Amino acid sequence: MEKHMKRTGLFALMLTLAVAAASAGDIARFANLGFSPDSRVFLFGQYGITHPEGHPFAEIYAVDVPGNVFLPQGVQRRTFSRTLSGGQDGSGALYTLLPLFQPLIGEHQIDHLAQGRIIYLFIDGEDDPQPRISFRDFRTGTRYTLEIIQESRGRGAEGSAAFHLNLQAHHSDGTTLERQIGRPTLFRDGVNRYRVGRVIVSPDNSSLVVVVERITDIAGGRRIRYMVETLRLR
Repeated sequence: MEKHMKRTGLFALMLTLAVAAASAGDIARFANLGFSPDSRVFLFGQYGITHPEGHPFAEIYAVDVPGNVFLPQGVQRRTFSRTLSGGQDGSGALYTLLPLFQPLIGEHQIDHLAQGRIIYLFIDGEDDPQPRISFRDFRTGTRYTLEIIQESRGRGAEGSAAFHLNLQAHHSDGTTLERQIGRPTLFRDGVNRYRVGRVIVSPDNSSLVVVVERITDIAGGRRIRYMVETLRLR
């Protein structure tokens, strides 16, 4: 009897967690896939399960950091038609897609272990950060101020939104870097707003990657996908 009650309780807990996850909407997972040795190329991906279809999907992007653009042949996206069983997160889609990047990975010597350092991280569940955030790289002593400026039109999947970033980096040697990043006039269809999710410094401290969340309000929650804005610090 006691064992039956424990099993029933465990099943109820798992069901509650599954319902909670489903109610969160369609939220992708970000994957840092590493830098090239000179930190001029950054590889990242995202994966998850579409809502409400339940199909696994993955996207992988290779970014020219100084140019803040994708490399030629540096974009792969795929949604798989199969339906996953409970407990899966869609990561298999990413593993299936990654071999297509092997020529590019070899050409630029991208190291999946060279992921740099996270110097800012938004914790999901907290209130959205203010448009202007400040943080510090305690290893190098560089202090950052990052402001996101955005404009939206419409609502839900029919809406669109544009943004750009104003960055100030105050280095420990007294020098300051000021840059505007992004395309303020590019309204992306199906996006309602943007949020800075994390900021990554390359292993050699010469490149900066700002991971931006693209958020769309949908029935049952939100859809979140990722993009990056990049620049050289030195």
